[in-house]
Amino acid sequence: MGPSAGSGRLWQAPVAAEPVSATVAVPGSKSLTNRYLLLGALAEAPSRLRAPLHSRDSSLMMSALQQLGAGFEEEPGGGPFGPDLTVIPIPFGPAAGSRRHLQVDCGLAGTVMRFVPPVAALVAADVTFDGDPHARKRPMGPTIDGLRGLGIDVDDDGSSSLPFTVHGAGNVDGGELTVDASASSQFVSALLLAAARFGKGLMLHHDGPPVPSLPHVEMTLSVLREAGVDASMPAKDSWLVQPGPIRGFDVPVEPDLSNAGPFLAAAVVTGGSITVPGWPETTTQGGNQWREILSAFGAQVEYDDGRLRVSGPGTISGVDLDMSAAGELAPTAAALASLASAPSRLRGIGHLRGHETDRLAALVTEINRLGGDAAETGDGITITPARLHGGVFHTYDDHRMATAGAIIGLAVDGVEVENIATTAKTMPDFPGMWQRMLDPEGSTGGA
Repeated sequence: MGPSAGSGRLWQAPVAAEPVSATVAVPGSKSLTNRYLLLGALAEAPSRLRAPLHSRDSSLMMSALQQLGAGFEEEPGGGPFGPDLTVIPIPFGPAAGSRRHLQVDCGLAGTVMRFVPPVAALVAADVTFDGDPHARKRPMGPTIDGLRGLGIDVDDDGSSSLPFTVHGAGNVDGGELTVDASASSQFVSALLLAAARFGKGLMLHHDGPPVPSLPHVEMTLSVLREAGVDASMPAKDSWLVQPGPIRGFDVPVEPDLSNAGPFLAAAVVTGGSITVPGWPETTTQGGNQWREILSAFGAQVEYDDGRLRVSGPGTISGVDLDMSAAGELAPTAAALASLASAPSRLRGIGHLRGHETDRLAALVTEINRLGGDAAETGDGITITPARLHGGVFHTYDDHRMATAGAIIGLAVDGVEVENIATTAKTMPDFPGMWQRMLDPEGSTGGA
């Protein structure tokens, strides 16, 4: 067991002494949980989320929506990762008394800093958004420009970034709007999620380089339809949301398939076998691409009756992968590629430079710090086999960097992950889950 998992401390990544063999249940999807939380706050009646994610990102979303007037109640059930939640909608209507000035802490959560501002425009208040230091470096221009294009007053001192203030008028007319969402699909989802409450709904067009992670936009359309909203994609790079009520809902939240990746990768690294239960047969989650990605690395992937089982190969193959549809999977794939027997190339992920950190630069720096041979390209990274050694793997306060370090540490003795606690952004108790995977019979949890 390593040192404390507290911020700034080093966590000794455990080395796998033998092939792993475990069943690992993972918490609910962050992407789905935060979409459902926001839609529940916009709905006409209370909603219930069953087995939602309880993490820093979901807590930040709830706190932001509470600032705008929503309520949340914990309910019995929810399984091992926390209680179910009932969402009490925001009481939209004329504001009484003096104009309110509200503060929203976005942390490093892209879904909060991008999804909540259009909701703030529907509230008669001045709402200031800010977050962690690196959050001020994340691109926000399309959100700010999009709100202004809808006639909403936004004060950002010309920075196109956090902090900024949305001067909500209590209503948004809506209509037709064009944005450049090439930096993140979240810019599309943010406007679509609130659009049913716009007076004219929204016809949204994208104009620019391709939108990355398009499955996340499909997820947004799907959850809108679940809540009775008429939402569609009438043409390439165009999305239509008709105005109308958002009905309350009662939904189970799927496991987070992206966060299942590090555990499945452990099977690939160690030549073992990991099973993840509750895997949906069909899903809009980009993490479902693990089936193809891990197969490309040489693993055997089997799906049967809601259980995905990955068995590792004797030798990890090099890959050439276009990861534009699910860039959040790239850090795990890069960790596997650093242990592969042949060169690898990860493509279509230039947008990761604007995530929690510049993930491309971070991955290259940290893999090379351990003796690897990685380099940036215009839209991704290349990794050539090299003998790795122990050392400190820095996370840059990025949860997916932390799990990448843990994966490499399975095969390389002496890897110390700085600030493993950053994994709580989307996966509370990752160190404990990791330790239980390695020692399912005797572990009581990790650092």
